[in-house]
Amino acid sequence: MRFRKYCPPLFVVGLILIAPAGCARPVPFTIVLLPDTQLYSQEHPQTYVAQMEWIKSRAPQDNIRFVIHLGDIVNRVGEEHQWQNADRAHRVLDGVVPYSIVPGNHDLDRKGKEFTRDYTVYNRYFPPSRFANCPWYGGHMGETNANNFCFFEGGGKKFMVVSLEVWPSDQALEWANGVIAAHRDRQVIIATHSYLHREGRSPQKVKEISSNSGQDLWEKLVRKHENIFMVVCGHISGWRRQTSTNDAGLPVHEIMFDYQSHPNGGDGWLVTMRFVPAENRIDVMPYSPTLNKYNTTPAQAFTLDYDMTRRPARRPAAKTAQPSTVAAVK
Repeated sequence: MRFRKYCPPLFVVGLILIAPAGCARPVPFTIVLLPDTQLYSQEHPQTYVAQMEWIKSRAPQDNIRFVIHLGDIVNRVGEEHQWQNADRAHRVLDGVVPYSIVPGNHDLDRKGKEFTRDYTVYNRYFPPSRFANCPWYGGHMGETNANNFCFFEGGGKKFMVVSLEVWPSDQALEWANGVIAAHRDRQVIIATHSYLHREGRSPQKVKEISSNSGQDLWEKLVRKHENIFMVVCGHISGWRRQTSTNDAGLPVHEIMFDYQSHPNGGDGWLVTMRFVPAENRIDVMPYSPTLNKYNTTPAQAFTLDYDMTRRPARRPAAKTAQPSTVAAVK
């Protein structure tokens, strides 16, 4: 299957970018997280499409600036129809809202029971060429799209989403360190499939693919850069959030959502993050387009403090590591 190197203009979202003359207050904007879609691709493709149709329909009203997939696009990597279902769903967003995608463990090819870094099938449907002409696509590591970065803007600030393969390799972390250091004017969100579990940062890694755990990712990448303000992940069914302090003494929000254990493969739950620049906050709330309701339980719907007045970094982050402070909600 070949993809044309073409990215249609973002007509829908583009209509809301023109603010009245003299309007100084940055307008609120939204990003959306797509937790593990593996069972939608396998058994409930209409739910996957419904998620995307909802995002498309809400893009102008909610000022949706970006969509982040959290990995495990499909459940069985070798079943072509699952990738076709995922591809069909994501094409709903083409030309409407920029989005990033990243492989989870279910998206990796295997040799017998062992994981490999073979992204052949993933890159058949989501290769770099699919995004090559999209102005918001920043680039990728090597020949595949397993590690990539994208840009978006909102509330008068510049952002970058760096998506890292599941249990990233040392090479991927070295690449990400370079990308982030080269874009110090961007506020950064790290997206990867496995980072937190129910008790904190995950120690899980896989020996046969020379991988790094969530804790390794914090130590080798996240804590080093003062412009990383958030890490998002899926993988473990459930949800968790915690806020840690990086080496520059700044907060980093670490968030996990995964609904695959819910009925119907997850009941269509996605996660909205509404940034309110005038009040320096992010309102987080899950929504299901198939159930047509929001989840307002405190463990899943909450507000994060986020200073949107802080200027971009102009100096290296402090080199002396400070202890992480954690405030967790399960």
